[in-house]
Formats: sequence, structure tokens, C-alpha cells
Amino acid sequence: MSPTENTQPLQIGVTGGIGSGKSTVCRVFRALGVPVYEADERAKWLTENDPILKADITRVLGPNAYDITGRYNRAWIAAQVFADPDLLLQLNNVIHPRVYADTALWVRSHVDQPYVVKEAAIMRAAGDGNTLDKVIVVYAPAVLRVERIRQRDPHRTHEEILNIINRQINDDERLALADYVLENDEQQLLLPQILTLHTTFRSHRHAN
Repeated sequence: MSPTENTQPLQIGVTGGIGSGKSTVCRVFRALGVPVYEADERAKWLTENDPILKADITRVLGPNAYDITGRYNRAWIAAQVFADPDLLLQLNNVIHPRVYADTALWVRSHVDQPYVVKEAAIMRAAGDGNTLDKVIVVYAPAVLRVERIRQRDPHRTHEEILNIINRQINDDERLALADYVLENDEQQLLLPQILTLHTTFRSHRHAN
């Protein structure tokens, strides 16, 4: 066991459906001094800036994947993969390894920390083909989530919001991933729940 392995921070995943408040939870962790990796935002950055990934995406989708300024042609790509599951799989197969490598490099840059947090909309259970030690699911009832999204995104209709929620995995599937659940239902205070987990994670170091 190398010194680096011995001091690897705990890797904590945070996930939740749209409107659950997972981004709010991650902002609290960041305010507590915990490094937070936003996987979905980082993936977007890599599609624009990682030369290896840009070359792979162009190989899969052709030259229209990027416009003349070199920007990722997100709307066009979404239209291409929407009706072609095989093409979507090919695209994910080039994006995911680059995000995985980027995440690993990021974790190694934080070996001095007791734990780090990775935020992602889509997540598997800890240890299920990933490097996560624990998964936190942020939970809120669907009715409350819809109301939050309507306040945040007033341009969306009720039907559009329900369609987004229905395209995501359901609450039972998401809760099955959870080592910890943060109840963000406006009936219980969220901050004390986060602080309890913060204390727990700070008291442990990852050991291989």
C-alpha cells in the first residue's frame, strides 16, 4: 500500500432528482471547506476543452459536432442521439472515460482532505463500478420538487417539468442507491443533517 493510497480521501457521491436540492446540499459542503466535483458541469467543460475528447466526439458524430468557432454543438448533437440509442451509447463511451480520468486526477489533487464530494444527476451505488465510498441521496416529494422548479424556471410548463421528472429514475430506484438520505422536504431542517454527515466523514480516512 503506497502512501498515496493510504491517504486517499473518502469519495462521497451526492445525487437526487431535479428540484430535490442536491446543488444546495453541495453548496453547503463547499461552504464547509469540502472540495466538490460537479460531474455534469465538468463533462460539459471537457467537451469544449479536452482535445482528446473533442477528437473522439468528432470521430463518432462527424464534423457537425462542433461549430466553426469550435464550440460543442449541443442542440444538434441532442437531436442526433435522441432517436438513436446506439449513437448515444457511442457518445457516452467516449465521454465517460475522459470524465473518469479527470475525476481521478481531481481526487489525487485533494489527498490532504478527509473527504471529497462528487455531485452527479446519474449515479450508481458506491462500489458498483465506481470509486465512491458512500452515496448520499437528497430526497424531496415530487409535488414539492415541481413547485421548486416552477419558481426557478418559470418558463417551463407543469407538463414539461413532469416529463423531466418522469425521464429520470424513480424515487425508489434512487433511494436504493443511498447509504445516507438527506430529507429536504421543508419539514425537517436540512443543515443539521448535513453537519452530522460532515462530522461523520471527517472522522474517517479511506483505507485500501
